[in-house]
Amino acid sequence: MPTVSYRGREMECEEGSVLRNVLLAADETPHNGSARYLNCRGNAVCGTCAVEVEGDVSDPKSSERNRLSKPPHDPESGLRLACQTRVLGDVTVRKHGGFWGQKVER
Repeated sequence: MPTVSYRGREMECEEGSVLRNVLLAADETPHNGSARYLNCRGNAVCGTCAVEVEGDVSDPKSSERNRLSKPPHDPESGLRLACQTRVLGDVTVRKHGGFWGQKVER
């Protein structure tokens, strides 16, 4: 079973699980602040679940690439939408600042 590391915790999940669902099931959230309540519920529309992911995950689909190409996101940031990312192996997830998690500091 793959392991998701997030905010000092490790969670096991089934291979192919949607990252957003894994986090929510563990009482974690891929959202910052009020975005926890004001989001599209996993439809790749709002972009508030953008996270940095290291590890074995699915390739981004067109809906995810499309949302991450619009402000406030930057397509060069390397972020993924947790609602569209499937966990295929062990991963480490990091949430950045900003309402959408878009404030990537490099």
